[in-house]
Order: sequence, then structure tokens, then C-alpha cells
Amino acid sequence: MDGAVETGSADYALAERAHAALRAEGATVAVAESLTGGLLAAALVDVPGASATFRGSVTAYATALKASVLGVDEGLLDVYGPVHPVVAAQMAEGVRRLLGATYGLATTGVAGPEPQDGRPVGTVHLAVAGPGGSLVTSPRLSGARATIRHGAVTAALELLVAEVAR
Repeated sequence: MDGAVETGSADYALAERAHAALRAEGATVAVAESLTGGLLAAALVDVPGASATFRGSVTAYATALKASVLGVDEGLLDVYGPVHPVVAAQMAEGVRRLLGATYGLATTGVAGPEPQDGRPVGTVHLAVAGPGGSLVTSPRLSGARATIRHGAVTAALELLVAEVAR
């Protein structure tokens, strides 16, 4: 598979729901990705008409970019590393501000195959930042690297849909 989200798939349906919810509110979203490496943005742009609500994305895979581009606190990164709930929240807030979106959505975590900074494979932190503040969720995912990354996309889309509908 080339990374495209198949029409009729659960992620495609979630992305459609996200865009519909955003359109209903006159809102937009921007994405900051680490763990998912662009998969979340791809899922959102696979939906026809995505340009009406999707502002853009930053794939900040390198830890230093989380600070220099997205504004994540360097001290936080030094102490806890890039896989932390507050890092996810700051990534979401940073991309929201940077790209001028109503909502920022962020992913960070460990897809494997090895633990990172003492965090086990499957540790995932997702955040959405919007007009009402930030919300972080930390689903524990398991399976192969691709399974964890795709599971994070699904969970992030669910988080966005729930937050916009709130």
C-alpha cells in the first residue's frame, strides 16, 4: 500500500467525519506529527475537498525540530524526551499557532521496534489544541510498527472528531 487511505476504510470514514465537523463549525485543522510521520496528514488530505478545512502539517521527526519549529519547551525535551503527554500538547498548540488553524492535532510516541528513552513500544501520546484549550490522550497500542502508527492515526482522528463536536 502506498500510504493512501482507502475509500470505505475506517480511517477514511473518520477523516470524512472530521472534515464535516470542521466545516460545520467553520473551523480548520493543522497537524504536527512525529510518530505517524505524515500518515495523519495523508489520511486527512485523501478526502476530496480537504483544502476547505486542512491548513497543513509539520512532520517534526527530529527532537530538535519539535523545539525550533513547533515551540516545544527545550527543558521539557531535555528532561522527558520527545515521548511525553506535555510534548504532544505543546506540539498541537505550536502547529495551531504556526499554521493559523482553529485546531492543532499532534502525535508522538514509540512505534518500535525498540523502546525509546525508556518508553516501551506502543507508548503513544496524542493531543488536540483548540479554542477551548488542549486535550491529551495516551492510548496504549500494541503490534508491529505499522500497526501502532496506523492505530495512532485512527485514535487521533477520533480525538479530533470528538473535540470539534464538543
